[in-house]
Amino acid sequence: MVGRVRRVGSISNELLKKSKEAALAAVQIFNNPVISFKSEAFIVLMNIAWTYLLHAYFRKMGVEYRFYTQRGNRKIYDKTKYGAKKHWELERCLNTRESPIQKDVANNLKFLIGFRHEIEHQMTTKIDDFLSARFQACCLNYNEYIKKLFEDDGIEKHLSFSLQFSSIDAEQIQFLQAQTDLPANIHSYITEFDEELTDDEYNSPKYAYRIFFVPKLANKKGQADKVIEFVKSDSDFAKDVNKQYAVIKETEKEKYLPKQIVVLMQSEGFDFFTMHEHTKLWKIHNAKAAGKNFGVSVAGGSWYWYDSWLKDVRHHCQSQFNK
Repeated sequence: MVGRVRRVGSISNELLKKSKEAALAAVQIFNNPVISFKSEAFIVLMNIAWTYLLHAYFRKMGVEYRFYTQRGNRKIYDKTKYGAKKHWELERCLNTRESPIQKDVANNLKFLIGFRHEIEHQMTTKIDDFLSARFQACCLNYNEYIKKLFEDDGIEKHLSFSLQFSSIDAEQIQFLQAQTDLPANIHSYITEFDEELTDDEYNSPKYAYRIFFVPKLANKKGQADKVIEFVKSDSDFAKDVNKQYAVIKETEKEKYLPKQIVVLMQSEGFDFFTMHEHTKLWKIHNAKAAGKNFGVSVAGGSWYWYDSWLKDVRHHCQSQFNK
């Protein structure tokens, strides 16, 4: 019995070690300026890191995390082609009732799992900046759980702040916001996943860790100089900033011209969806009516549609396609 306990502990420790190595590799690759497939590598390696972390936890807690069929008193384990026992994938680990992972953290991981499925067989471009908040949340969540579940010191001691060669200024932000060539399948996946979340789930820092950067000058010579200074979330300053951001976010919703809606749908395989079909659809649903919040008329009289309308159009196309 003592030998079995030692063996369980040894396997759990080995899984934990591999988990930490995968997490460190994920961050190191993402911070490497000469690597162009940062997001893809990060998602794959963090998926492995979290899987090993949960396997280590289940091993420690005596939870069976291998696939099997019960035949009487015997467990018949599922095996690979070459005889290895099949272990739970990350999503199965998250969905089991024994999972220790809180819902917002699980949402973050399920987003990355789905994203990995979307990109694993094709090249992607220009997605690093769009997903960095979710990647940051994934890292912070991982460090928190490795400490909580294993009384571990965490891995932040192995990493330092990533230095930049460029400043973060208004011009750079405008450049990022102007990027409209995000692959259609990636844009669709992100939009649909986010739409399924409640406002509280979407705004949770466990799902996406978003930070405001404000230039700050030291008041006195010789004063300690930190690149990033955090303020308490319940401070008057933080509350005021969040109020302003809420207004900006509402007025800066992503908008689409009718032609962009049609192009997006056709790029997703719905070739039958033309500008004429789009016009018929919004008229049938009276989608421009006040209060429906499907779009907005901007200066000059042009009508722009929101993501909420894009989602309805996609559902319409899918239903027509499956008839």
